[in-house]
Amino acid sequence: MPSIPLPFFSSGLRIDADLHLPDDDGAGAPYPVVVPASGYQGLKVIHPERFARALAPRGYAVLAFDYRGFGYSDGERGRLVPQEWAEDVRAAVDRVSSHPMLDANRIALLGWGLGGGVVIAEAADDPRVRAVVSCNGIADGYRSTKAMHDATSWDGLVDRIEADRSVRSRTGRSEITSPWDIVRLDLDGATDGYVDEQLYQAPGFGSGVSLESADYLLRFRPAEVVDRIAPRPLLIVHGDRNGLHRPEEAQDLFARAGAGKRLELLPGQGHTEWMFDDHPTFKSVVDLIEEFFRAGLG
Repeated sequence: MPSIPLPFFSSGLRIDADLHLPDDDGAGAPYPVVVPASGYQGLKVIHPERFARALAPRGYAVLAFDYRGFGYSDGERGRLVPQEWAEDVRAAVDRVSSHPMLDANRIALLGWGLGGGVVIAEAADDPRVRAVVSCNGIADGYRSTKAMHDATSWDGLVDRIEADRSVRSRTGRSEITSPWDIVRLDLDGATDGYVDEQLYQAPGFGSGVSLESADYLLRFRPAEVVDRIAPRPLLIVHGDRNGLHRPEEAQDLFARAGAGKRLELLPGQGHTEWMFDDHPTFKSVVDLIEEFFRAGLG
């Protein structure tokens, strides 16, 4: 899979990105292009490049990037704001729209986890995006985050966010905390184990997150704009035993979406334990996504 650096700018920040191409010496250009958006604490070297390895051999160009503030991208460390991430995805669409090897009329977004909500937020107001896939995504940041906590940890997080608002209004600084104080993993054992064994291998994974970011997350509601994607096709894929982002997130998105929507619940599957290149569930999901893109992009 040949790859070339293709950085771009978002809100004046340089975003580190790589364009992964089919190995056909340009015979298929201009290529349909997929922009994968990573999830919480995600980096381009994790799931975006996993999807690139799966889709580039099938004829798609894939632009994998680190969000602002993560990896090698510019931006404030510890600031993890999905509303700003949607602007990064939009800037990625700007970049691929003008590249001579890419087909500006065949651009698709593929979001994972929190990124599944981010791509919906971006595509809602960007008609250049022709098809959208949300995989194990969220519909409502408040509801999905609260569902990860027990009563004690949730009340503690809400109290900390409230206190932080007062502090940063005076000082301009937000407290940095463990990312797992916000997105609590330990109540979903399968995801917790996958994160420990697999994702911490990526340099920079697990870095601290500001409480201001948590404040933004609780106000992030892709479900309120998902209907704007119609009549463009939207595929929602979700593990029916997902203990991190529960299936009701997918069901809410589907219920509110307009024409062109499709929901696929993965029987017996959770959030991430099947995210390996050679896992049968991942392979079947890639087949499903390719079928969807083939129909939606032409």
